[in-house]
Amino acid sequence: MPRRSCHATPGSNEKMLGKAPGLGADQVFLDLEDSVSPLEKEAAREKIVNAIKHQDWGDTVVCVRVNAWDTEWTYRDVITIVENAGDRLDEIMLPKVENAAQVVALDLLLTQIEKTIGRQSRVGIEAQIETARGLINVEEICAASDRLETIIFGPADFAASTEMPVLTGGVQIPEYPGDHFHYVFSKILMAGRANGLQVIDGPFLKIRELDALRDYAMRTRILGFDGKWSLHPDQVTVINEVYTPTQEQFDKAFDILDAYETATTEGERRGAVMFGDEMIDEASRKMANKFVSRGERAKMVRSAG
Repeated sequence: MPRRSCHATPGSNEKMLGKAPGLGADQVFLDLEDSVSPLEKEAAREKIVNAIKHQDWGDTVVCVRVNAWDTEWTYRDVITIVENAGDRLDEIMLPKVENAAQVVALDLLLTQIEKTIGRQSRVGIEAQIETARGLINVEEICAASDRLETIIFGPADFAASTEMPVLTGGVQIPEYPGDHFHYVFSKILMAGRANGLQVIDGPFLKIRELDALRDYAMRTRILGFDGKWSLHPDQVTVINEVYTPTQEQFDKAFDILDAYETATTEGERRGAVMFGDEMIDEASRKMANKFVSRGERAKMVRSAG
């Protein structure tokens, strides 16, 4: 499933929960962690269950972010949500993951719950990398469970963990001569791709600065990320556009595939052939396939002719 836009919705806010299915986001995650105050966390569980069971989510990926394992809420978050939300729940997001054992623990708990309630489909796991230790261990985290579907970068908590001198996470720092998160983005991307996971960037906190959001999102899109979090409905449209191929790119990818198929199966059956002013070969086919699959996930259609 596509996860270009992954929209955050506080689990304690019934108004926002009600609006979440209609925002056009590929994924919505209903939050029990940072956006919910400690005194509201237990009540928010029931609100989330009701929202999942009684709202029409269409083909949106539905996820719930539980609290981290170093809190007192995690196990009850998981049990309450998974036992009661029904099959429309797709995933559980685990924040502040620092080692593979934390993912394994969630996997084991989910397995027990599924057996107890007789659930036929498996609940997926999304893991957030938000600390220095999590980044150091990201390779083993990404390989920890076959339930894992997505690895996510959390910029604000990560900035706090590494003691960056910033007060706003997930935005460009003008004083830094480059992208201060480039290494982090690349390391998480490599670990995720090596294990067949989708890779998602975290939020852009200046929610009214849509041009700045577009500029910053292009950094991870060009690296190869699948999507980014949205915190406000206005951000969803921008993020969907950034992480979707343009029609020109989508059509060109199909043209490359056609030309390569012809070159390798007809006439001299060459493995490399000129396509306009460039040489294409097997590597070109692989790149084009990625554009086509990404576009098709976004329901794009090849232009006629």
